Amino acid sequence: MNVKHIGVLAVLFASLMWAIEPVLAKLAYQQNPDFIQTSAVRAIFVTLTALIYIGLTRNAKLRIDKQQFSTLAYIAIAGTLFADLLYFFALTQIPVINAVLIGHMQPIFIIMIGFLILKSDKLTKFDFVGISIMMISGFLVTTKTIENFAMFKFGTFGDLLVLMATIAWATTAIAVRKYLKNLNAGVITFYRFLFASVFLVIYLGLTSTIGITNIYQILVGVVVGIGTILYYEGLKRIKVAQVSGLELSAPFFAAILGFLILEEQLTLIQIMGISLLFVGIYYLSKKEDIE
Repeated sequence: MNVKHIGVLAVLFASLMWAIEPVLAKLAYQQNPDFIQTSAVRAIFVTLTALIYIGLTRNAKLRIDKQQFSTLAYIAIAGTLFADLLYFFALTQIPVINAVLIGHMQPIFIIMIGFLILKSDKLTKFDFVGISIMMISGFLVTTKTIENFAMFKFGTFGDLLVLMATIAWATTAIAVRKYLKNLNAGVITFYRFLFASVFLVIYLGLTSTIGITNIYQILVGVVVGIGTILYYEGLKRIKVAQVSGLELSAPFFAAILGFLILEEQLTLIQIMGISLLFVGIYYLSKKEDIE
């Protein structure tokens, strides 16, 4: 199996993990609605999962330099303490499919941030078309019905929170690609969630009882740990546009799991939105063909 095939499989399995995560989180909330406690348990078990992966990986070392430390600290704060907490809180208010699809609009913000701040890429006409289509896709999924669309009701406060989390995740993806490309995927995952775990445990120790109230809190941590490691491994092996395209399998996995396990229904407008997401990624990927 060549490097590209490994990368493709890694991202596909990561996408499955992203779809399973919010379903497990919803099940955890049914037994304990404290999303901060669930986030803390999740972060701890992601850290432990990453540590096991490091132990199984040859030549993986936990030692990092100052630049790597500062980048990992930023990823932990922006990606886990800020974005993940917003995402988990939003899951208490919106369907799984909304959260997963909005979260997978990251390519829009990765391209825009890369262009506006890092000056790394020049936007092409395909980028503009792809970004526009993906924005329409997000509107359709969060709007849900033709009536809401006609009244300009583009989602809820929970949808907005996921959008904010998505922007934050996009900045961490850029940081990983720019500064941590040669760092082991398990090491990146370990430090990202270790820093967050320490903060969350201290916070819970000062405000409430620390403990595990249901098995779903543990499972969501293991699933996220596996998904994060696989995502970083795939990111090292295939192009960004390919990663973004493959990640589109997550909304479909989420829609199926949400229907079978949580009995969440999809409207025709939402199905149209999911379909448009593929079209948007296709146009974003066109840049790869002309370089």
